[in-house]
Amino acid sequence: MKKLTLFFTLLLSSLIFAQNKETDNINKVLDTWHKAAAEAQFDTYFNLMSDESIFIGTDATENWNKAAFMAFAKPYFDKGKAWNFTALERHIYFDATGKTAWFDELLNTQMKICRGSGVMIKEGTQWKIKHYVLSMTIPNDNSDAVIKVKAPIEDLLIQKLKK
Repeated sequence: MKKLTLFFTLLLSSLIFAQNKETDNINKVLDTWHKAAAEAQFDTYFNLMSDESIFIGTDATENWNKAAFMAFAKPYFDKGKAWNFTALERHIYFDATGKTAWFDELLNTQMKICRGSGVMIKEGTQWKIKHYVLSMTIPNDNSDAVIKVKAPIEDLLIQKLKK
């Protein structure tokens, strides 16, 4: 019985250690990704995204595959600074295989606090961003004021998308 208990204790410890290591790896990828944008390192930034990645921006029309996002972002990177996001808080979760992770993060940005969320996949030994969604946060008490600002623009977009 003692051997069995010891075996399961060691097994559980190794699983926790492995998950903590992968959490650290994902944090490094995301931090490097955000830093690469701030320092206009185009290749570093986009090499951390999988070839089939999707980036969804804060505007309702911003839903890009990697190639389209690269085309959109290139002029910003060429100017020497794209955007500067730093994580304030991040949560990371794993599927049972340990090869897929999803996360959410609060970011300090030029737009104030934003939320990023996404999915990462392990390609070989590297974690890659597969899907990323960036959204601005709106304090609940200010929702009505924000809706008034965006309604004229988004009412037109709603009608267009319904067709």
